[in-house]
Amino acid sequence: MNPDQTEKIYNFIRNTAMAISNVFLYSFDHPQVSNLCAKGILSLKEAMGNDPEISFMVIDGELIHDGILLKKSMYFARLAQLLANRGIGSVRITRDVGTAEMEGFILNLAKKGSKHDPIYSSPNIHLGKIEVRRAWPGDTELAAADTPKGPGSPEMSGDEIAKLMEIYEEVQKHKKLKVVGIHEIVNGIVDILNQGITPFLGLAPLRSTDEYTFAHSINVCSLNIAQAMGLGIEGQPLYDIGIAAMLHDIGKLFIPVEIINKPGSLDKKEWSLMKEHPIRGAEYLLGSPGIPKLAVITAFEHHMKFNYAGYPEAPKGWKQNLCSQITTISDHFDAMRTRRSYRSALETEQVISFMGDKLGIELHPGLTKNFLQILKQNNRE
Repeated sequence: MNPDQTEKIYNFIRNTAMAISNVFLYSFDHPQVSNLCAKGILSLKEAMGNDPEISFMVIDGELIHDGILLKKSMYFARLAQLLANRGIGSVRITRDVGTAEMEGFILNLAKKGSKHDPIYSSPNIHLGKIEVRRAWPGDTELAAADTPKGPGSPEMSGDEIAKLMEIYEEVQKHKKLKVVGIHEIVNGIVDILNQGITPFLGLAPLRSTDEYTFAHSINVCSLNIAQAMGLGIEGQPLYDIGIAAMLHDIGKLFIPVEIINKPGSLDKKEWSLMKEHPIRGAEYLLGSPGIPKLAVITAFEHHMKFNYAGYPEAPKGWKQNLCSQITTISDHFDAMRTRRSYRSALETEQVISFMGDKLGIELHPGLTKNFLQILKQNNRE
């Protein structure tokens, strides 16, 4: 977002929050309510630019737009709280929204109610509920099947890993990324998860040390898409989150292979080189046509940690993207559950415990709690 768009969004939210407050303090038919609604809609349409719609998400009590956490203010916090109180996790507003429709939305938010008193969508204001998917469609059938059909089934994981290895080899040899191949892999994973395949049963197994980077990328992609689906994300943003996951570690292609595959701790010099892979990956993707901006950002940010104590060092005031934080969670989980040359794979309960200890430190608390709830549910089945 550019500064002008940010300001327009801030004005929309401020006017909307103030209109709700006026309903609380006075009445719905107070002239200031209509005035604030009109001002808010004007700012909102200016913020849209040439886009037909604009959307917001509420995660862990905070407002997010376009994957970016909006700056904290009493207006943002107030609106996020009101939406969360009514069980609303996403709001999508189209350009055709009018004052009367916005007034109706504001009146419904201002009414006393709970998550059990739903507010319904209107023609130009589409509301969504962001929740953990406690059971994936098809889980019963999957449990009864002889072989799960997913990214981890023998016939699929081998093909996908081989395809990704081929794409990465092309990058190493000719520095050219076959974007179509990446899209094909991500599309396949989205299609499988849309069929209701439980993501944790479909993680690609590690058959050799040389395959780790490729199997890991596919697994992080599957877990990212599963998390995003659980948050109600769909359409192109869902695919972009998958592509970002698939390419988050591409910078490792520019790190000496003996460092990547070293069976033991890295020395100071080796670790210094390893820590360059987010920057190298982002720089490479930035110059690759057809790659979503989200993939560049995620490659750069996925080791920053929630408290910004990771690497690379973030400039003052830096706001991490939602996709980067989702990727960090998927990255942690798959790394811990995978056997490496220097340690055994951890049991699921151990992984849950370790990730729980990192809440608010390395991992986003709200997103991680959602992920762990999905994991615990699948672990019981």
